[in-house]
Amino acid sequence: MGILSRRSVSALLASLLLFGCGGGGGSGSGGGAGIPLFGSPTGQAGGGGQSDGGQSNGGQVASNTSGGGTQGGTGGTTGGTIPVAATVALANKLGKPARVLVGLSANSTDDLKSQDIHPDIVEHYLVGIVGYNGGWPDWNAGGAYVTIFAEAAQAYGAVPMFTLYQMTANGEGNVDTTADAAFMNKYWGQVRLMYQLIAKLDKPVLINVEPDFWGFAAGKRSDHDLTKLTARVSGQPECSTLPDTVAGLGQCVVQMGRKIAPKALIGFPPAFWNGTPSDIGAMMQAAGANQADFIVAQTSDRDAGCREVTPRPDGCQNGSDRYWDASNKTSPNFHDSQKQYSDYRAALGNGLPILWWQTPMGVPSDTPGGTDGHYRDNRVDYMLTNTQEYGDMHTFGIVFGPGWGNQTSIATDGGQFARLSAQYLARGGAVLK
Repeated sequence: MGILSRRSVSALLASLLLFGCGGGGGSGSGGGAGIPLFGSPTGQAGGGGQSDGGQSNGGQVASNTSGGGTQGGTGGTTGGTIPVAATVALANKLGKPARVLVGLSANSTDDLKSQDIHPDIVEHYLVGIVGYNGGWPDWNAGGAYVTIFAEAAQAYGAVPMFTLYQMTANGEGNVDTTADAAFMNKYWGQVRLMYQLIAKLDKPVLINVEPDFWGFAAGKRSDHDLTKLTARVSGQPECSTLPDTVAGLGQCVVQMGRKIAPKALIGFPPAFWNGTPSDIGAMMQAAGANQADFIVAQTSDRDAGCREVTPRPDGCQNGSDRYWDASNKTSPNFHDSQKQYSDYRAALGNGLPILWWQTPMGVPSDTPGGTDGHYRDNRVDYMLTNTQEYGDMHTFGIVFGPGWGNQTSIATDGGQFARLSAQYLARGGAVLK
């Protein structure tokens, strides 16, 4: 039995923190304050610069989407036809305004209502595999957590988003599991179940496919060639013509989704561990990321201040993230991050829109560090006051949320997110490009 990965533990802890802990067999009760927004998983195992303009191009409508990814179509006008940006087309698919959308990992209806926060997107992990330290289908009978979460999000006016995080169920970085028939049969069974449940919803759902896995897989070979790594793929009826490789695995996640749940919108998160953004773009193209609907850009998984404390607190021992320079004069800074993903997008091809994800929620401070729930960070402040920078680089949304249980959240940020998101919306939002 493998050990849960650090991100898996983080996701499970987030489940417990955000949604309460359901008792196995119905014997327990939610432990969090307030009413959980999405229900409690039961039997869960293992646990300053320029500001936005006030424009909105919400009147644009996409008339054509084609291929595996979201494409800009043409809209009829009196003077002829004009191209519709892929970002606008995707926002239309989601039934949302054509502005940069704001997403959140929410605590509870009480937290959201009390602060009058209405996110466009709400996100949560689907973690683990049944039989390998436990998996999300056991949280509620028949995997019903997908339905519970999605319906509650939709009722609150948000698009549900799932981060599929199954591949580390038998150990983080254990890429050899892709050749293990027993493991992969369960893996694909759960992917299929997820899509079947999404299909029944008959509404758009965003899927973030296997963060970190692509970086770990590429690291198995000196040439980082995902077409040379074995994976069980062709046994799935939707993927019978695909190669039995890790590259084929990524393509199969897309192909299975297209056939079972056409309203599922899929994105891949690159890991920049094994080369330049151009190198990684070519690598992820082999894995079918260019066939998807959007690119997932991971902002960071922790508040910067958590990695400035000595000794580093739980969950922040690894990584070298530092406080970003909001003046963009010294590195690391926001323009560095934007360029990295713009370069990756160009290399990937197909002009996919970008969704920034797992954006930490700390409050700016000149004092390094912080304490649990109050570590400093400036990404909410910068990204919600300079959002047009992101719109200009083909971003369609930014999802904010803590990546570990002791990070800053809307419950501990002193109302920062509620205030800045309301101000952002009052300005009309950042125009999609």
